[in-house]
This record gives sequence, C-alpha cells and structure tokens, in this order.
Amino acid sequence: MEIVVRPFAEDDAPALAVAIAASLAHLRPWMAWASEEPHDLDWYRERLRGWIAEEAAGGDRPRGIFAGDEVAGGCGLHRRVGPGGYEIGYWVAAGWTRRGVATEAVRQLAAAAFAEPGITFVEIHHDVANVASGAVARAAGFTRVGSQTGPPRATAPSDSGVDHIWRLTRDQ
Repeated sequence: MEIVVRPFAEDDAPALAVAIAASLAHLRPWMAWASEEPHDLDWYRERLRGWIAEEAAGGDRPRGIFAGDEVAGGCGLHRRVGPGGYEIGYWVAAGWTRRGVATEAVRQLAAAAFAEPGITFVEIHHDVANVASGAVARAAGFTRVGSQTGPPRATAPSDSGVDHIWRLTRDQ
C-alpha cells in the first residue's frame, strides 16, 4: 500500500466527503471540527478552494492522505508553534486506521517541512487520552518534550484539556 501526501485539489471534494462521512464516529471524540460534519459537496469544494488560497498566501499547508484515488485521511503543516516550526496535524479515515497511514503521513510532512531552510522543528500535539496519536509520534521518531493544559474543547467530547507535545528537530 503506497500512501501519498499531497495538496488537495478541488476535484478531491467528493472523495473527501465520503472519507469524512464514513469516519465521523471515529473522528468526533477527538476532532472539534468533526462536530460540524457532514456538509454538502459544494461546501467541501469551497473549503478546498479556501485551503488552496490560504497556502498560496503563505498560510497553513493542508494535505490529503491518498491511497490511490481514495482519501485515507487528511493532514497538514500548521503555523501554530512559532518561528522556525510547524505543528503537524492529522486524521485517518476509519477504514485506514492501524495500518501505518498516520505514521507515514507524519514522516512525509516532516520531510516537507525540513525541506524549507528556516524550519528547525516540527511538533505533534495530542490529548493525553489519545493514545494512538502518541504511538504515531513515537513511531515517527518524535520525542515527548512536555505537556500543556488548556480548557477542554467542548465539541471534542474525549478532550481532557491536557495535551502531550512531541518534537522532532532537523538534527534528528
């Protein structure tokens, strides 16, 4: 199984809608955005156009995780951790969990981040109760560097308000 991480195109909207709809029970406990799903196809097309424009303007770098033409998840490099770094976010479609998809996507995102000269680190932040995300970070070579506390996200019912922070540096 070859996993490809690439920018979403507007034409990916139908496959994205299918992947999210099939994964809502799996996503809603952890992903606040999943509480607002599902949407119609026009909404997904507009969202993808927005992501493309945001990246072109120097913003976040959202990506799809693809297995052939199928959306196996989504991920991205987010500018939330300050200069010199990206936070990696990801989700995996329910039919693709426990198959190494997230770990491979994280590896590909880290390589893309470190291809930028000014990037010296990438981080993964996940709720302490989301054991699977910790396993992904560990398997991808990240080191746990701490925790942070914030208010639990009401729209993500399994969120405790305590996140583990994992880091991978360019030198690693």
